Formats: sequence, structure tokens, C-alpha cells
Amino acid sequence: MTFEPLHLSRGGTSVVLEPHPHGLPALSYWGPDLGATDPAALAAAQQPQRVSGGIDVPARLTLLPLESAGWQGTPGLTGDRSGARLHPRFTVVSVDCAPGSGSAVIEARDDDAGLALTAHVGLTASGLFTQRLVLTNTGDDEYEVRSLTLFFPLHHTAAEVLDTTGRHLRERTPQRHALTAGTYSRTSRRGRPGADATVLLAAGAPGFGFEHGHVQGVHLAWSGNQQVLAEKTPAGPAFLAAGEVLSPREVVLAPGGSYATPEATGSWGDGLNELSGRFHRDLRARPAHPQRPRPVTLNTWEAVYFDLDLPRLTALADRAASLGVERFVLDDGWFRGRRDDTSSLGDWYVDGTVWPDGLAPIIDHVRALGMEFGLWFEPEMVNPDSDLARSHPDWILRPEGRLPLPGRQQQVLNLGHPDAYAYILERLDDILSTNDIAYVKWDHNRDLLEAADARTGQAGVHRHVMALYRLLDELRRRHPGLEIESCASGGARVDLGILARTDRIWTSDCIDPIERLVNQKYTGLVVPPELMGMHIGGPVSHSTGRAHTLPFRAGTAVFGHYGIEWDISDLTAAEYGILARYVDLHRSWRSDLHRGAVVHADLADPAMDLRGIVSEDRRRALFGYSLTGSSASYPPGPLTFPGLDPGTLYTVEPAVPEEGHPGNGQSPLAWLQSALDGAPLRLSGRVLAQAGLQAPVLLPEQTLLIAFRAA
Repeated sequence: MTFEPLHLSRGGTSVVLEPHPHGLPALSYWGPDLGATDPAALAAAQQPQRVSGGIDVPARLTLLPLESAGWQGTPGLTGDRSGARLHPRFTVVSVDCAPGSGSAVIEARDDDAGLALTAHVGLTASGLFTQRLVLTNTGDDEYEVRSLTLFFPLHHTAAEVLDTTGRHLRERTPQRHALTAGTYSRTSRRGRPGADATVLLAAGAPGFGFEHGHVQGVHLAWSGNQQVLAEKTPAGPAFLAAGEVLSPREVVLAPGGSYATPEATGSWGDGLNELSGRFHRDLRARPAHPQRPRPVTLNTWEAVYFDLDLPRLTALADRAASLGVERFVLDDGWFRGRRDDTSSLGDWYVDGTVWPDGLAPIIDHVRALGMEFGLWFEPEMVNPDSDLARSHPDWILRPEGRLPLPGRQQQVLNLGHPDAYAYILERLDDILSTNDIAYVKWDHNRDLLEAADARTGQAGVHRHVMALYRLLDELRRRHPGLEIESCASGGARVDLGILARTDRIWTSDCIDPIERLVNQKYTGLVVPPELMGMHIGGPVSHSTGRAHTLPFRAGTAVFGHYGIEWDISDLTAAEYGILARYVDLHRSWRSDLHRGAVVHADLADPAMDLRGIVSEDRRRALFGYSLTGSSASYPPGPLTFPGLDPGTLYTVEPAVPEEGHPGNGQSPLAWLQSALDGAPLRLSGRVLAQAGLQAPVLLPEQTLLIAFRAA
């Protein structure tokens, strides 16, 4: 069929799709809203010329670029029928695009290849560009899908790539490099995104930062094997792409069968603050997004580990409630036979030797204190030393005849096995139905190796992830109001696929504030702060051995879903007072912290960190200035504050006045002293963004929280 070029416009973003004679529409444009424009004229303006030594039909980046249309870069689809039908060529048969909807559904077919394709493209209210493809086998025999990838065109100024790397206890550390000719790929074959996965692959103008510089980024909403890539060739436009990584014979379509890609989402901005803001606004607009205030949480793991003594736990709950904690979470060790981390995963029955009266005594005590009760599970894992593994070895993801190498003394339960799925659903449903549990911490503590279905020997990651999604959906259906945290060795499963079914992620098992400043900053490129667990650890970090003051630990965690993971039963009076002040501070700012715009300042000194959250109406803002090492300048110079309303006059005060003058400055800081004297300065948002405030002379590993309120 023939159709006119499409101009999708919504949320400050435009996408232009141009008909292509040999396949799906070309992606002519993605970026800032073009306003009223003639898409046909724009498409004509983008037409390339034929060049010497090239294909007579110049290659274009389409929704599904294929070799049959002259494309010689990363292909949109690879697959075959017993080694044949390698190169389909699709013809568009229908386009459904309601005027003003900002979305389109495009149907295409290749009857010779026996394939049909549906492309769902659209713009959200926040201006995110979403894509999803559905491939259907219309032939008479099997078709194996090897890859089906989603593509996003890059602006011509893109010259630099940003992504994140990491490991357990150090997830989402940024790295940058030039966008050069060739392919830069970040691939995960861990059965989950993994600690090394990048939450976003971004490319932009040279030197783009959080405040300035055109930048585009792509995220794949999938909790299994995946790939994101940036590619640039001399013969075509640069682009970003994303898709699920499939093992051989993992997705084989019977006649009439279909495969749907995970959704890929693209965002853009003049700086990363604007780019991430689109993700945050979109997530907050979901009907299932948490609406009530995020309860301040105490998790027992680093407080007691496996020492689940009831009097100790009730005393811990008493102290937590007195500080303003609103949710008490009992971590690992409560179920049958679980005395350490070497056994019993899968045996999801309350341990009668530890809890002779069940969980009721601790739950009733917690609830009587006015707190919610939460419980830890690791439903996807099994210890070989467990009744479950001994009874059902065929329920383990494993190649024939042996177990994969262990990770944390455990193996992976195959949720794609109907009986294993039914067992886990029954056990969790029973425990949630017979106890007053408002919250589940859902852990996943190892990468998947040799994840094969023991019944068939076929790859099992795709089926496992789809079963996981069904399991989470079913538990939430049976238990309305239940909240679930996604934890995976800390932050090894952070993606919008899992967040569509959970209420927060655990950003890292490392609670060291130095590490968390980086981790939380770059996790926040996609995830808003109310969905990120940010806890106050003990005086000495359990994962790094570094010691930090309580104000530094509490101040750097205040911006997210606040919590405590520390044995607070023996606090000194001074520690108790400080901790209570920060819990009160968080609760007083919580509405703005979890609805406002997240902003980061671009500072020349890497030891200086300035981040904040500006309220929806821009009449309030809370900023945290942290010094992670010694500053290059001494005194360090001014701080400028992005995101404030230029025309609004703000009072400037320390958010925790009791901290007085932190650091080792030899004289009072004028603006800070004025606030402490009860006469805070009044400065416009324009002045604060352009001229700023003199930064205090902090000692390394100190934080000052600064409050701005409309005068």
C-alpha cells in the first residue's frame, strides 16, 4: 500500500516515519518537537543521494532494516526455516494512526517468506519514544527467530557515548568514549541484566552533561538476556538499537505462532536531566505507580543477619518505631532449615524451631507499633541442600546429566516448568494469605549459567523470565496492595520490565555512601528516586570497610525511598537524635522528593557533587552538596543550582540547622550564617543558577543539605 509520511508529535517530541519502497518505514527524524510541519517535505529533505561504489538504492534506517532493502549494518531480523528463507522483504499492508494520538500500528507481510510483522510505535505524554515488534509465522513449517531488534536514529551531532558498567557492590559506574565508525555493543547473557548491565545507552553532542548538550538514550524493558548497541557506518546514519539476546532454538515459532519483542524506549534532552525527567514523568503517570508516601523502612539484614532472636527483633522494632520508621522487613533466615546461606532455599515454610508460634509474634508486635511488616523471599533460587532440590532435581535449570557451576551455593529454579511454577505460587500465596504481610523483598542472588530446561535440553531463559512476569502479576492479583521490591544481588536486575511489576528496586548491596552517590546518580537516568531503595548503613560499611559519619550516611540517602539497614538497638543519645532528625527531614520533604524533578549540576571538580529535587510547582527544592575527596580549589568556589524557577525569589537555608557550620572553614560562611541567625538570604532562581552560592569548605566525605523555599 502507499501512505503519506507520518509525523507523530507528543510530549515535546517528534518522530517522522517515511514510506520505504522495500520494507517498513524509514525513521527520518526523532527529537525535539518540530511543531506544525509538512512531513512529506521533511522526508524529501532527508533523502540521500546515490553514491559511487554503493547500492543503487541508498540504505535507510527503517523500523526494521534488512539486507533485502540494501541495509548492511546490524540487521533488524535474523532467522530461518531450516537454514532457508534467510532474507525476508516486508511490504506494508496497513497503517493505523489516529490523528493527534502520537502513535501508529503498522502491519507488514512477506507471503513468500511466510512472515507477518506488526510494529507498534508511539510517543508517551512525557515524550518518550516507544517501540515494540510482533513477528508471526504465517507459513506451514517452523520458523526460528534468532534476533529481532529495535532501532532509534541518532542526531547528526552525536559523537560521544555514555553507558554504565559495574560488578556486585559497584553497579552502574559511568564510562564514556567517542562514537566512532563500527559497532559498540553491551550484551548480557547472565539470564538477568546483571550488575554490569547499562541501565541506559546514550549518545550525544561532544561533552554533553546533565545540564546541557543534546543527548539521546535507549533502554530495553527486559529482565533477561539483552543487547543494546550504538553503531555508525560511512554509508548510513548513526543509531542506537536494543533487543533480547536469544540462544539457538530458544524461540521457534510453530505455524501461527508469534514472538513479541520487549519494549524499547528512547528519550532525549538538552542534557541528561531533561532526558531522565521524561522517564520519571512517564513512570509516575502509570496507574500502578505507588501513590501513597513511600514508608521509611528498616531492613534487618545488616542489623542481625541470620541471628533471628525474637526478643532482639522486637527490641529493634521498638527502636525503629520510636524513630519514625514505618515498615519493618524481616530478611533472610526465617524459613525451614535456614541457618546460613548454604542450604534450604526453596523450602518456603516457616521454621518451627525458630518460630514455634509461626511469624505471628513478630508480625503482631510490629503491627501494634504502627508499622507494616515485610518479608524476604528468593523464589527463583534453590540450594542443592534443600528438600525441594532433593525431591525435584528436574525443576532446576540445568543441562542434561549435571548441574551448572554453583553461585552462592545455589542453583536456579526453572519457573518455565509448570510444576515448579505452581509450587512457588502456592507457597508464597499461602504465606501471604496466612500472615499480615504488606511487602515482599524479592531477591535473585546469582547469574544464570547453562540455563537449559532439564526436560528438553533447550534454552530456558526466555521462558523463565516470561514465567517470572506471570508469577508476579498473579501474586499482585491475589493480594491487592502488596508491594514488592526487586533485589538481585543488589542492583543486578534494574529494568522497566521488572519495575512494571514491582514497587522499587534495591540499587546495590553496597550502602557505602561514596559508592551510592555514583550508583544512585546513574540508576536515576531511568528510575525515579521513589523507586530506588536508599538506606542508612552502619558506621563502618560492611562491603567496603570505610567509616563515615552519621550525617554523611543519612544525608546522601535522603533523596530516595528512605530506609535503615543497621543495628540501631544500642544507639547513643547523640546518634539517636541525629538519626531522628534525618528521618523527620525526609518525611517532611517526602512529597516533593518523590514527585519533583531530579537535577544534577555539572561541576568541574570530580570531588564535588551537587544534586537536588525541585518540587512540581518549583516553589521548593532540596539540594545536597557532597565532597567525596579533597577539593581542587580551597575554598572551593561557587555552586550553581539548576532547575529552579528563574523568576521566583527563594530563601536559602540549611535543611538541618543543627549541623551548624560543617567542615573546617576558618570563618563563618556568610550566607549560611545569615540563615542560622534567622535572616536567610533571598535570591532569585536566576541568580542561583547563574551566580550561585559560595560552597562551604567541607572535609572530604561530608554533605550539606540546602533548602530553597519561595519567599
